[in-house]
Amino acid sequence: MNKTELCDKISEKENLPRAQANRVVELIIETIISTLKSGDEVALTGFGTFSAKNRAARQGVNPKTGEKLQIPAMTVPKFKAGKFLKDALK
Repeated sequence: MNKTELCDKISEKENLPRAQANRVVELIIETIISTLKSGDEVALTGFGTFSAKNRAARQGVNPKTGEKLQIPAMTVPKFKAGKFLKDALK
């Protein structure tokens, strides 16, 4: 399922105009991103927790040439599934 299909599903289930359902999904995504950027995490009880993790700089190797290169430090998104989500998929 992609974002468009998710918006369509929400629109159908809640009898909302498609544009309004799309705006709700956009707002959720924007809020999660801005919260992670500020260094906080987003915990949706039962569903899971979104957080940002700092990854240290490290040395890597180009597999084609064997040349060593420096991979810079970066912040990456992380998601840990909650109990409700894990149990639903069993």
